[in-house]
This record gives sequence, C-alpha cells and structure tokens, in this order.
Amino acid sequence: MKRVLVANRGEIACRILRTCRRLGLETVAVYSEADAGALHVSLADTAAPLGPAEPAQSYLSIGNILDAARGAGADAVHPGYGFLSENADFARAVEAAGLRWIGPDPKTIEDMGDKERARVLARAAGVPVLPGSARMPRGSQVNADDVGYPLLVKAAAGGGGIGMRRVDRAGELTATVESTQAMAQRAFGDGTVYLERYIAEARHVEVQVFGFGDGRAVHLHERDCSIQRRFQKIVEESPAPQLAPATREAMCRAAVALCEQQRYRGAGTIEFVLDRTTQQFYFLEMNTRIQVEHPVTEMVTGLDLVELQLLLPGIRQEDVRATGHAIECRLYAERPAKNFLPSPGVLERFDLPEAGSDVRIDTGVRAGDRITHFYDPMIAKVIVRGVSRDEAVGRMRATLGAIAVAGIETNLEFLKKTIDHPAFREGAVFTGFIEKFRKELLS
Repeated sequence: MKRVLVANRGEIACRILRTCRRLGLETVAVYSEADAGALHVSLADTAAPLGPAEPAQSYLSIGNILDAARGAGADAVHPGYGFLSENADFARAVEAAGLRWIGPDPKTIEDMGDKERARVLARAAGVPVLPGSARMPRGSQVNADDVGYPLLVKAAAGGGGIGMRRVDRAGELTATVESTQAMAQRAFGDGTVYLERYIAEARHVEVQVFGFGDGRAVHLHERDCSIQRRFQKIVEESPAPQLAPATREAMCRAAVALCEQQRYRGAGTIEFVLDRTTQQFYFLEMNTRIQVEHPVTEMVTGLDLVELQLLLPGIRQEDVRATGHAIECRLYAERPAKNFLPSPGVLERFDLPEAGSDVRIDTGVRAGDRITHFYDPMIAKVIVRGVSRDEAVGRMRATLGAIAVAGIETNLEFLKKTIDHPAFREGAVFTGFIEKFRKELLS
C-alpha cells in the first residue's frame, strides 16, 4: 500500500489524510463541485473531482470514486464514516478493482448493516438483545404483542439515528410503521423496518473494538454517548460515568465475543442501550467503520485508530490501557431553538483555541468557507482530556469559551450550557437529558 484514496470529505477526510502523511503514505482526496476549495483537498498530495454537489452524484457514486482511484493511481481506499463507509457493494467493488479496502469484510458489513440480522447474530454470540419483532417489509401485518410499549420503529437499513421513531400506544403504531417504511425506502432504498422495545430511562454506551480478521479481537474500552438530540449524539465521553465496574467488564466482554464470532477486521463499534436503573445492557447495533467520536478513545488510550486500520498491527488486550477522562462536543451549524435545524451559510469568523496534548480540534472548514445544505452541518469536534472527569469538564468549559463563530448560527451556546448543567457535571447522563432539561439549555 503506497497511495490511499480517502472516499470522504470534511473533518474525517482531513483526519485520515494527516495520519496517512505521518505514515509516509501518498494521499488522494476526492471532492464535489461544492468542495473544490475545501480544506481536505488542500491536505492531499493529489485530488480528483467527483461531480455535482448532490451526494448521489459525487460522494455516493461508486463508479465516480473508482474512476478517481484508477486515474490517481491509488492502491487502497479508506471510506471514513458516513456516505459509502458501510456499503457492502462499494467494498466489493473496491476489492474487485484490485484495490485494498480499509475496512471489514463486505459480508460482515452486509450482515451488521441489516439491523434485524445483526440482532440474530448478537444473540447467537451470547449478547443480550432487547425484545423486538421480525423484519417487516412494506405491506406486512403489524403486531407488537411480543414487544410491548413504548417501542421504537427502526429501519433495518438505518443508522446514525436516522430511521427511528418512537411509539407510546397501540393506536399510533400502524401509521408510524407506514411512515417509517416510506422514509426508509427514500433514504436507504429499503423500506423494511422492525420493532424494538424502548427503554425510557436509558443510556447509550458503546464499546470500541478492533479485530484482526482471524477470530482475534480486542476492545479499546467504552464511550458514553447518551447526550443526544433526534437520536443523534452531540456529546461523548470515555470512560462512561456512573457505570458499575461489573457492567463495564461484561459489556466489553460481550462486544469482543461478537467481534470474534464475526472474525471482524479493523475498527468497529458495538453499541448498547443501558437501563439506568438495573444496569442491564442490550445490543443495539454494530457500526462497521470508524466512529465520529473515536477521538475520545484515542485521547484516553494514546492509540491512533486510523493508523491501526491502515497497518492492522497485532496488539494484545493487555497492551490497551486507558488513563484519564476525555470528552468530545460536536459543534454544528444548526439552530437549537428550532429543533436543531441546519443553519447553512458563510462561516465569516471561525476562531479556535490552540490545540495541545489535552485539547484537540478536528475540523474540515476554515473562516470564509460555506456550510451548504448538501452535507452534514457539523463544523468541528472539540475534544479535551483531563486526569479526572471534573478536570475534563472544566477544560471543556474553557475550550468552548475560547471559540468564536460568526456568520452562521451554531449550537455553541447550547453545548456550553449542557457541559455546565449540574446533572451533566454529576455524570447523571441519559438519552432523555436534552428533552428533560430543554428549557434550561435553551434559555
């Protein structure tokens, strides 16, 4: 492997390109017409155009990306996250073109990408799974007797919080199933859904795993991702606060078991829902790619996950040590007071604090760049580390306070209030946090 094409954009493309450069690998960036002057393009050794701004004609076009790889002489493709990162057909096409796919086996992507199929495999590996229904294609009969209320209607091909809708009573079920099926068909080309029990007082805890493709795997400890809006994460941390040591150990052990069962290769994440009251955890899904929130794991372990993906070194569990506490906040161009709707426009001012060993800023934009409606509105990830959680919270408060943004509306003030909220400082996080404290956080 000498030349890596990064099939992505924004901060994750920049992050991957920097590790490739450090390892002495040549790099190829790809870009749409809207991204011709983007930061990730300037960081690569060479860059190739993909097409119009619309993702379907650029970052989601398998043919265009493979043409770019051939034209640039790339011999490997890193998908980053989002776009085609969990598309088994893309992974197969990359391998069929004689290029190295920096990710798990396409069959694993396919199995884990089908959320209902993933539940079956998790159960077979001895991992606890929430009560749920079988797959329900469009037009199938709806029955929730074995699931119970409240429940979630979930798109089998969904992910990242997309394709999930809550139902509290039987009278709402049929209409919600039909609308979710229609939405999933438009978004993923697959209208299949399934039902899953919803835990009201829940936390979202995930385990970072790394497999070597031969049945061996390790975990890189857990992350708490409970602070969410619209089922999408905005604050993550490691280690998870207020997590019983026995629960932490059992959760990591279950994640590795599933990874080993799948003979998983590369970086992945096993996501769990945790009942706050009982500390019982249940499998949610497996993400067969690097996660947005991977920097918090890197901050506490000192490992570079992209480097691990590229080199596949044979690390042992005893080699993975976590020290201190790390927190990540996602800075979005959005309007919190208007249900977090995106806020596109020109980033007229974007001042960031200086990075260091305990402060890290991952971004793919600069002052003067335009945030468009075509792509995810995240403009930066702010990551800090402290010896203790209290120190990390204080450092995050100071770091967010040193950021200045003008020209577009962001969630910066919302993040400050979240970090400064008494419940967050105590570590009393759960998935309903924003809903419960919305009035205080938006005041």
